[in-house]
Amino acid sequence: MKEEKTELEALKDNLFLKREHYSFSKTEEEVAAADAYCESYKDFLNSAKTERECNKAIVALAEKNGFVPYDRTKQYKAGDRVYLNNRNKALILAVIGKKGASQGVKIVASHIDSPRLDLKPTPVYEDSEIAYFKTHYYGGLRKYQWTAIPLSLHGVVVKADGEEVTVSLGEKEGEPKFVITDLLPHLAKEQSKRTLSDGVRGEELNILIGSRPFKKDKSSESVKANVLLLLHEKYGITEEDFISAELELVPAFPVCDIGFDRSMVGGYGHDDRVCAYPGFTALFDAEEPEHTALMVLADKEEIGSDGNTGLNSAFLKYFIADLAKAEGMEGRHVLSMSECLSADVNACFDPTFPSVHDKNNAAFLNHGVVVTKYTGARGKSGTSDAHAEFVGKVRRILNSANVCWQTGEMGKVDEGGGGTVAMFVANLNVDVVDLGVPVLSMHAPFEVVSKADVYSTYEACKAFFES
Repeated sequence: MKEEKTELEALKDNLFLKREHYSFSKTEEEVAAADAYCESYKDFLNSAKTERECNKAIVALAEKNGFVPYDRTKQYKAGDRVYLNNRNKALILAVIGKKGASQGVKIVASHIDSPRLDLKPTPVYEDSEIAYFKTHYYGGLRKYQWTAIPLSLHGVVVKADGEEVTVSLGEKEGEPKFVITDLLPHLAKEQSKRTLSDGVRGEELNILIGSRPFKKDKSSESVKANVLLLLHEKYGITEEDFISAELELVPAFPVCDIGFDRSMVGGYGHDDRVCAYPGFTALFDAEEPEHTALMVLADKEEIGSDGNTGLNSAFLKYFIADLAKAEGMEGRHVLSMSECLSADVNACFDPTFPSVHDKNNAAFLNHGVVVTKYTGARGKSGTSDAHAEFVGKVRRILNSANVCWQTGEMGKVDEGGGGTVAMFVANLNVDVVDLGVPVLSMHAPFEVVSKADVYSTYEACKAFFES
């Protein structure tokens, strides 16, 4: 016989915030669906290690799902699917709604850039008969994590005649990889006295690229000459061509399942492709929306969202202005009625390092997508701080769709924090709240997420587009 709940237990059921593991709140079939969804996500992450590669992969997937390049001179009808490619590094996908833009648009905004190492404009040098690349790190990474791991080279080189050469080396079986060397423990006495943040310095992030001289020639810089010759033979480039190049070093290891239970995914670039992928696949799968639905995939978030492919630029505003004009409206009026989920990752509670979190307000692995009212640092610097009314609306959308969700913050108040694109969209007079996947080892060369949380983010974005 089932025991009746005590008065206190009943009170807790009615009044307490419920925190529950995905496996307890969902059926076995739903857990299996989350696992299956992440198989295609892993394929995407393996194929798209830079913002350019992400852009290319998403455009290809979008076209397979009926999207065509946007033409601002055309009139579109409900159900039409279009995309705007911004310089092959940022992207807007749109599905025209039954009501068009007359009552605002629904936006999910993510970014597709990740922390990495960029080559300097004059990167090739030789020292002690070893050839190296000089790098400049991109975004908030912990420099010591990037030593002694295999790296691959990705990007484009624009030659003197304007020809664009695509580079991808170090991913396929049999291809060479690259590495940043570090000191052996026996000789690291002085290095070990440095602070952790200074353990490896920016100018020490040099990429090992060769050690054989040109035809046994003992002249100076013979190893450098041999490397440049190999590059010229393979890509047709000279040293000057590096000036007009965007070449990135990223971890060369593939995405994989983590844990005996295979419940997690480990790999490079979860931040923020783990929110971008659920966002655009949700748009592909959403029922014909009432309001025009937009998926924004931006560049440069990791360095402040500036530049004409970042969301601090006007490319989103101009796109919405064009949509509005086609319907006889002003862009600013459409924006003022619009709503946005800023889909970016959040810090997952790590039991190994509990002191940096307020446990009552931290996001937990396998507890679903994270809703974050404000991001920023310390005194809410760099946040849009979503209004209670809009947070309440998002709550209702998620609950109505039976989405597994939780709240979270970026650590304790005085520990620091982090920003997203939310404030830049909010500056357009759009209602915005942050929502995304909790991540372990965020900004590391190898990050970890839960499959359940990835799938919950997909369900959340789909419910929002369909609301």
